[in-house]
Amino acid sequence: MGIMGKPGNVRLTGTIVIPADQLEDLVPLLEEHIVLTRQEPGCLHFDVTQDAETPELFHVSELFTCEDAFAAHQKNGAARRWGPASANLSRDFHKETL
Repeated sequence: MGIMGKPGNVRLTGTIVIPADQLEDLVPLLEEHIVLTRQEPGCLHFDVTQDAETPELFHVSELFTCEDAFAAHQKNGAARRWGPASANLSRDFHKETL
């Protein structure tokens, strides 16, 4: 990936699965979540891209300046419409501090 973080940055990568029968309802909420997240203090990078071959699979790439900024993002996400709507989706995330 092209983005390198400074020491203390928090990076999260992985995937989330949105079942085909929920795509129409959840993708607009996800798009709203992406726009709002990119405006959060401490957000350096936030991308969620739909897999070209498997439309239910979304690739997640996040980078925040510090653990506090990442924690605030988690809290914000849970409070948005995306949070409760996506609570039961399958996620496979890897978080690391750089």
